[in-house]
Amino acid sequence: MKKIELANAVGTVLAHDLTEIIPGLSKGARFKKGHVIKEEDLPILLNMGKRHLFVLEKGDDDIHEDEAALRLARAASGSGIALTDPSEGKVELMAKVQGLLKIDKERLQKVTARNEIVLATRHGDRMVKEGDKIAGARVIPLFVKPELIEEAEAICKNKPIIEIRPLQKLNVGVVTTGSEVYHGRIEDAFGPVLIRKFGALGSTVVKQLFADDDETMIAEKIRELIDDGVDMIGVTGGMSVDPDDMTPAGVKKAGGQIVTYGLPVMPGAMFLLAYIGDVPVVGLPGCVMYNRISIFDLIVPRLLAGEKPAPTELRQLAYGGLCLSCPTCSFPNCGFGLS
Repeated sequence: MKKIELANAVGTVLAHDLTEIIPGLSKGARFKKGHVIKEEDLPILLNMGKRHLFVLEKGDDDIHEDEAALRLARAASGSGIALTDPSEGKVELMAKVQGLLKIDKERLQKVTARNEIVLATRHGDRMVKEGDKIAGARVIPLFVKPELIEEAEAICKNKPIIEIRPLQKLNVGVVTTGSEVYHGRIEDAFGPVLIRKFGALGSTVVKQLFADDDETMIAEKIRELIDDGVDMIGVTGGMSVDPDDMTPAGVKKAGGQIVTYGLPVMPGAMFLLAYIGDVPVVGLPGCVMYNRISIFDLIVPRLLAGEKPAPTELRQLAYGGLCLSCPTCSFPNCGFGLS
């Protein structure tokens, strides 16, 4: 820090806040620490009684915090991300589209291994909507050496750390099982729920079929949907371990390759994921119909984003897999499904 005459201050950087007092109106920082003095600032500073300023000395190649934060944010950002203008050394990363937020945690930790670098994100593998704040980027010092930012940019090169993957707009077929619905003793309540939940994710339930508690019939209905060319199948009902719950057996009989039957998530423990060729088949337990948030909201968006989660990855949902059924639900801004 050094003291200079105001006449020589243009282009220098303030070392501390400068307070302006307007009697009867306001008192506050008119110029903040880190502000780069401009020609138009000089009359204001003179009116504030300033003839000298204390400014920070900057190396010829040092990078100001605003530029450093912007370069860091640009390097880390992939598709679907918009950046705010730098403000007080910080740049925010915002969602341009609705989609599945993906964070490369390993490379994020490499970027932030240096104390001078800050890149703070929200949790990945969650749905975000347009306008959501995704992350913030800044550096700690007012000026940093270019090598610091170049190192971070090299880590981010060729593959972004933060991106939003758009969801595919799929045609979904539904097979609703259960003798009570099949024989008309009760009205189906699952179909409308899935129409709404898939619709909120941009996909469409194009056909719903009904089957008795019979694995052969369930398999036939699934195959009918496959022949109709649907992109995803949801099978409802019959997902428990009761002897007359035949849905998992019906999925297998239809040619389904089971990825998982049962997950350490509540609500949603009896969830099933299988594939018939490239078509994902999700076995949806009753909690998807009754609970506002369930295993559906953790897995289905990832499938719509084109992901194929492995069994070991799905098992990691145990940590954070308990929904507290809060009176006022804040999902996805809560701990459910965070591992």
